[in-house]
Amino acid sequence: DATSLRDITSDAGVNLAAVNYHFQTKESLITAVLARRLDEVNARRLEMLEDCIQRARSATPRLEAVLEAFYRPPLEAGFGENRELAVSITRLLGRVYGEPERWIEDIYEQHLEPVAERFVAALRRSLPGLPDQEFFWRLHFGIGAMAHTMIHLHMLDRLSGGRCNTNDFRLVLRQMVAFVAAGFRAAMVGEGVNLS
Repeated sequence: DATSLRDITSDAGVNLAAVNYHFQTKESLITAVLARRLDEVNARRLEMLEDCIQRARSATPRLEAVLEAFYRPPLEAGFGENRELAVSITRLLGRVYGEPERWIEDIYEQHLEPVAERFVAALRRSLPGLPDQEFFWRLHFGIGAMAHTMIHLHMLDRLSGGRCNTNDFRLVLRQMVAFVAAGFRAAMVGEGVNLS
C-alpha cells in the first residue's frame, strides 16, 4: 500500500507519465503484470488438461495427469530462462492475495476462476468417491504445495543438505504430483487418522 506508482517507475527507470498514460493506476499496472504471466500459464494448463481428458477417452481422467496439467506450466515458467522473475511474480501474486481489495477479487475472477472451475471438475471426475469437504481441503493443500515450492524451493537445498536436486524441474514435478496424488487418495479424516 505504501509503494506509489512513482516509486515503482523510479526504481524501474521508466517514465512516470508513460506508465500513467498506459495504466492510470498502480493496481492496473499490477493487474497487467500478473495477467501477462497468468494468461500464458493458464492457456498451457487448459491445453494440457484438454489433452489429458481426450486421452482418457472416458469421464475419468487419471488423477496424476490432471495434476501434471495443473503443475507443469507454472513450474516450467518458474524454471525457465528467468527463474528470478518467475519467483518474483509468484511472490507478488501471494502478496496480492493477502490484500482485501476489490481489484484483487477481479484478478481472481478474470484470470484464475475459469481455469480453477475446469480443474475442479476434472479432479472431481478423477476422485468420484471423495466427499466435497475432503476434496476441497486436499485441493487447498495441493495448491499450497505448488505455491510453497515455487517460492521457497531453495530452502529444500538447505534442509536436505544438497541431497535433493532442486534444479531438475521434471524431478520436482514428479515429486509434487506423487505427493499431492497420495494426499488426495489418503484415508479420510476420522478414518484411522489420530492426531492426539
